[in-house]
Amino acid sequence: NLKDDFPVLEVEGLTIASEDNRVSMVDTFVENLKRLPEGHRTLQQLRRELFKQFQPDCIITDFEPMTAYLAQHYDLPLISLDNQHRMRYLKYECPPELKFDRRVTKNVIRAMVPRPDVSLVTAFRGGKLKNERTFIFPPIVRRAVLDLQPTRGDHILVYVTSGFESLLEILQTFTRESFLVYGYDREDHEGPLQYRPFSKTGFLSDLAAAKAVIATAGFTLISESLHLHKPYLALPMQGQFEQQLNGYQLAEMGYGKNAPEVTAETVGDFLYRLPDYDNNLLEYVASDNAEITSKLDELLANDCALLREFHEHRR
Repeated sequence: NLKDDFPVLEVEGLTIASEDNRVSMVDTFVENLKRLPEGHRTLQQLRRELFKQFQPDCIITDFEPMTAYLAQHYDLPLISLDNQHRMRYLKYECPPELKFDRRVTKNVIRAMVPRPDVSLVTAFRGGKLKNERTFIFPPIVRRAVLDLQPTRGDHILVYVTSGFESLLEILQTFTRESFLVYGYDREDHEGPLQYRPFSKTGFLSDLAAAKAVIATAGFTLISESLHLHKPYLALPMQGQFEQQLNGYQLAEMGYGKNAPEVTAETVGDFLYRLPDYDNNLLEYVASDNAEITSKLDELLANDCALLREFHEHRR
């Protein structure tokens, strides 16, 4: 964590509310409305403490809008470093039924980070870049995962947010399997389900030893699972285009299965095909983050000289 080595100012962020792995538009609106007063307070604190007092030479944002807008306000060079900008600056395929969501998501990304001078895009599947100020890299993998030594145990790691009861009911029918379930902060058993309490160390240990992963289609966990060569059953949150794209691309690469609607047949087919996914994952090249850190060094060297060139051209 950055706060272990640097002073950190926490700012209010946006959230997505869900129920049974579907985005709830009403709850999402209400939850973010509640955050507005704190968001305004932290925006003023950012402006006062970091931009006026600290006076940064440049800004790097991981899809955080306040710093992006303040960078534009103060005419400072801005780097976006995230996976979201692949949906803005990369050409990629997606299912026809998601084309509308694709356009909406692109506009949301543009609204969150209007004018990055340079975009460092992380992606587990490549694509053709749309401009010369965007660079694509393998997913960033945290040090704790890089240090893991993966093995193949007998259990399947399951990670979902609480409220996904329909999935748990399906998994209980697979009595010959062992599912280690995270996300409910419980510690008990129900048939083949073993609930685990929150533990970063325990989660990573179980991930490293899993024979497969069943989880929502978040970019980080998919990336870490691929790094460890774990087949993945992706359960994209309905109404969340990024997760739907992640699941689609994962399946297209042959590293797992995409399950927009989870059924017993879907889970059974995934388990049946585990040997195929294991074989395909042998081709996946794990990254140690060296490429993207090297690019950052290049952009920030000599008082951000190269980044300032991009900034001048972007004006």
